[in-house]
Amino acid sequence: SEPWAAMKETQDDPQGDANLQLWDLQSGKCIKTFYQKKADGWCPSWAQDESIAVRNVNNELHFFEDNNFETIANKLHLQKVSEYALSPGSKPCKVAVYVPGVKGGPSFVRLYQYPNFGGPTAALANKSFFKADRVTMLWNAKASAVLVTASTEVDKTGASYYGEQTLHYLATNGESAVVQLPKNGPIYDVAWSPSSIEFCVVYGFMPAKATVFNLKCDPVFDFGTGPRNAAFYSPQGHILVLAGFGNLQGHMEVWDIKKYKQISKPQAADSTHFSWCPDGEHIVTATCSPRLRVCNGFKIWHYTGTVLYKKDVPSGSELWEVVWQPSPPGTFPEKPVKYQAAPSELGSTEAKPAQAYRPPALRNKPVTASAKLHEEELPQNMKPGAAGDKQMSKAALKNQKKREAKKAAKQEAKSEASQPEPSPSQVTSIPPAATSGDPELDKKIKNVKKKLKAIEELKEQQAAGKPMQKNQVISFTLTFITELVSS
Repeated sequence: SEPWAAMKETQDDPQGDANLQLWDLQSGKCIKTFYQKKADGWCPSWAQDESIAVRNVNNELHFFEDNNFETIANKLHLQKVSEYALSPGSKPCKVAVYVPGVKGGPSFVRLYQYPNFGGPTAALANKSFFKADRVTMLWNAKASAVLVTASTEVDKTGASYYGEQTLHYLATNGESAVVQLPKNGPIYDVAWSPSSIEFCVVYGFMPAKATVFNLKCDPVFDFGTGPRNAAFYSPQGHILVLAGFGNLQGHMEVWDIKKYKQISKPQAADSTHFSWCPDGEHIVTATCSPRLRVCNGFKIWHYTGTVLYKKDVPSGSELWEVVWQPSPPGTFPEKPVKYQAAPSELGSTEAKPAQAYRPPALRNKPVTASAKLHEEELPQNMKPGAAGDKQMSKAALKNQKKREAKKAAKQEAKSEASQPEPSPSQVTSIPPAATSGDPELDKKIKNVKKKLKAIEELKEQQAAGKPMQKNQVISFTLTFITELVSS
């Protein structure tokens, strides 16, 4: 435990008291105190097995082992380190560090494996980028990759009042990429799947898009647009909830992530908290203080949209936090996904489709087609012409076209090889056209041959039984005789 308080400096004690205290919860004793002047980044971080602890001290990271805070086991010094994130899971522990750009230079994020910090090749991966005043770094469960959301305070293009965000991908094998988002606007949420092989991003001006990407940063499935700003994977990774909380109305979309099929679409209005139960079957939503001080309470849901339990806090009281009892990983195995609503006396709160606003002057008149404020986009497997529940990504479609073109070329080459080559006796040479040396005479001879060919075609048509007009035959014959006499 590590309580922190602002430093108090007096004339008698200019240095002030040590304001960061580390306590042993089992013995109840204070084991170490530090001086921490900055309020940002004051909290130390521990590895999941608590074998390593790290603090950011004067732009360098101090590492402690086995909760021995009297001795600094290792240091990572980079110029102006401002953010860091320890990897989850067991050893070897990894750390992602962020260094902001200086004097127009790029910012960068590097990945290290503890305790290999020395030398120019010690970094597992490096990604530099511009347009970053602050970052958020998110490791996947297997500690094999990090997603970095870089944000600026001001969008210089003027497209957004809330600044500009970009998303970057780094892997411990050295790979890095920029995640290309098809729609402009802020990045509301980024969530790793528990499988660590894909992630979901909610982004773009409202109504926001949501897309699942693979480790190559290629889109796997597009959920279209909707009123959403958060994504939550179930602990087993088989269900994904897209939700719109905060200043949105609490709409939730529950998806079977393996079939990409929507299970339910409930609504939890005024919710400030959402979390999955470790069993992957139940969800809790809550309205807590101080975010909202009225109508506090919580609901327990089944993912099929049914409310199983509801608790309202009495008027005048406040609810501060709701937490599931933790369970070790693997306690609850994945169960088959159900689409039929679970039985409950409280029923469900399926969101009703909202009708478009109509001014009072138009309410008694027939409804006519009008321009929409926002273009709504359906999920990719619900769009007209969708081939199935799961469409291929652009890269997969491109590879399929290449394979089809290669197969067609092979078949064409095979058919050409199967045809016998013509013998010299079968090859007929076209004799060159004889010329008289007089261009005018050659032109008249060419016209006569043309008319003779046309007469032969007329004879063939007559022989085939095609009716011919008498004046057509006479006119054509006179024209031919006139040209023949003149030549």
